[in-house]
Amino acid sequence: MMKATSQLFLKMIRLAVTVALMSAACRASVSGVLSYSDPYTVPIYGKTPQCVDIPDDLRLCYNVGYNQMLLPNLLEHETMAEVKQQASSWVPLVHKNCHPTTQVFLCSLFAPVCLDRPIFPCRWLCEAVRDGCTPIMEAFGFPWPEMLTCDKFPQGDMCISMTQPNTTEATRPTGPPSICPPCDDEMKTDTMLDNICASEFALKSKIKEVKRENNDRKVILQKRKKMLKAGSLKKKDLKNLVLYLKNGADCPCQQLENLGNQYLIMGRKVDKQYLLTGIHKWEKSSREFKKTIKKLKSYKCPAFDTVFK
Repeated sequence: MMKATSQLFLKMIRLAVTVALMSAACRASVSGVLSYSDPYTVPIYGKTPQCVDIPDDLRLCYNVGYNQMLLPNLLEHETMAEVKQQASSWVPLVHKNCHPTTQVFLCSLFAPVCLDRPIFPCRWLCEAVRDGCTPIMEAFGFPWPEMLTCDKFPQGDMCISMTQPNTTEATRPTGPPSICPPCDDEMKTDTMLDNICASEFALKSKIKEVKRENNDRKVILQKRKKMLKAGSLKKKDLKNLVLYLKNGADCPCQQLENLGNQYLIMGRKVDKQYLLTGIHKWEKSSREFKKTIKKLKSYKCPAFDTVFK
């Protein structure tokens, strides 16, 4: 999947460059694209853009299909440390496959390919990803961030696109999700670690009771819990911890149907509520699960940062 996405991404980059070279109106088109912020025509933020290697711990875009990126990037991140911190929060969203071009869209901004001029994603690509991913983001208490407002992006030929302008409606999901987003039980070590790192806290616990409350599900944990990642969670909060499955009253969540099991539970605080961001059965017979828990003891997560504002 990663290889196919990378190849498509490079094809679209090459297509955009070819259009720019062959079009008689090339200069006018590029000028229109760069009017978004025109960051690479002059030094910005006190720094001239440089081509740098994409580090292997930039998980969002490493192996995306090219080895170097522009820094500062198209989101005005000046240092690689800032890029890593901001990008890490998006990795779980890519895992959710909310839209087939999510990684292409994000990496075109976080780790833009090194070209003479920057090429931004097309507005309709942004809209397609936004419409596909917003329902999942809302399940985790995140709105679509202002820094990715789609109106900021160009609509002309000189932009990155893997959809057509009139296909946004076709890509928009309809009806309830096939599974509640936090209940996706994919047992892969990297995926689980990314989800744990993107969550504020993680713990081991049984579930006492599940109730429906408006459009949410209220998950009441048993008193006995084992903290794996505390984050901002205090001991007094842990004692009577109640989590909410946001907009999860009607979507399926198999883990909440069997209250006799132990679970790996992840969450984060939004306003005054604790939201459930992930739940996995505590599966000792699973090699991937055992590997995850063992690795978590020494694993250093990127600094948690609320980027979805």
